[in-house]
Amino acid sequence: MTSPVWHPFTQHALQGDSPLVTRGEGSWLQLAPSGFRSEGAATAASPGASALSRAPGEGRLLDAISSWWVITHGHRHPKIVEAIKAQADALDQVIFAGFTHQPAEDVARELIRIVPSGGPAPLAHVFYSDSGSTAVEVALKMALGFWKNSGKPRTKIIALEHAYHGDTVGTMSAGARGVFNAPYDPLLFDVVRLPFPSHNACATLAALEAAAKDAAALIVEPLILGAGGMLTYDADILRKMKTLCARHGALFIADEVMTGFGRTGTLFACEQAGITPDILCLAKGLTGGSLPLAVTLCTAEIFQAHYPTDRRRTFFHSSSFTANPIACAAARANLAIWREEPVRDRIAALGARQEERLASFRADPRFARPRRLGTIAALDLDVPDPGYLAGLGPELTRFFHGHGILLRPLGNTIYVMPPYCVTAAELDLVYDAIRAAADRFA
Repeated sequence: MTSPVWHPFTQHALQGDSPLVTRGEGSWLQLAPSGFRSEGAATAASPGASALSRAPGEGRLLDAISSWWVITHGHRHPKIVEAIKAQADALDQVIFAGFTHQPAEDVARELIRIVPSGGPAPLAHVFYSDSGSTAVEVALKMALGFWKNSGKPRTKIIALEHAYHGDTVGTMSAGARGVFNAPYDPLLFDVVRLPFPSHNACATLAALEAAAKDAAALIVEPLILGAGGMLTYDADILRKMKTLCARHGALFIADEVMTGFGRTGTLFACEQAGITPDILCLAKGLTGGSLPLAVTLCTAEIFQAHYPTDRRRTFFHSSSFTANPIACAAARANLAIWREEPVRDRIAALGARQEERLASFRADPRFARPRRLGTIAALDLDVPDPGYLAGLGPELTRFFHGHGILLRPLGNTIYVMPPYCVTAAELDLVYDAIRAAADRFA
């Protein structure tokens, strides 16, 4: 019997039923003995399922993408697990409109202490939500509300070419138009799109100079685009974009949903440019990847624009589970791990290991643009139809699963973003599988 579950970013007609994961530990995921939720997954409607049903010999997958970029310290870190258990015994949920609780207070104060703080306007307030998309949606609403409540409304949003910021209507609007949001185009608002700065930074900055004069905000993924293809650009360009926004009064929104909590080599990507955004979006690694939680931080000026006694200027946004106490307890434990364990040393070691393993691919003509930023490595397999919908993409995923590795290429872009606990030997397994994939498909 086929499962009734509808999975995200999944074409069920091609994939068939999904492997049943029963346990996670460190860098590994354990699969059910059959490898599947139900028997008989291979059908005429799902030709790829028979290949995928051959689960790895040990029934395990090495989680080389941190379960969609969220797991930082490894699956089931003991300190986070214990914090979740303890909080569940005390308070599971409470309305956050007009009430508060200690885990949320502690996390907010610690975040304000550790986020980038240079510049004249530090981040001073923390708004909770529950996913990266909602963190960015909140940021866009904060920016528009700031200008509306200030009596000089600006409504123009600026974003980078190839950007991806989420799957809600506002975040899809800020993201690049393409396969992710084409069916929903009638719902989306227009934004000013800057050319991506990797090849011609001058064009990017010139376009921003022209657009920022009456813009509400610029939103960027700092230093590296995620779903847009793991494309990188220099910290100097990020700093110059922030300077231009400040010159023209446009708010600067940093979407660090993916880049935050060490992925780029520093705790936050903005640190490498020496900037403090006006609005900062965090999610994925906030709880170490254990539970859904997100925050949007902003300056005091943005908060004050929503502060008057006129109730019409209230910031009208929430979800039922805003600042869930158990999720906040997990985030508090995660922040303690950053204080108490040598996480930065692990990140530096992982970055060096990634660089060493990429070196052998730089002269391999089957691959293009081997690149690394912090703990993130990526390279493009040479195929006739590159891009997110490259026909080889699903085959690559099945091939890696068959080799016991969880990799989910962005079309022909293969990226490696493992938890910080991954060992050198485990990383070798990942790159051996990538080399084998090139032998098989290139």
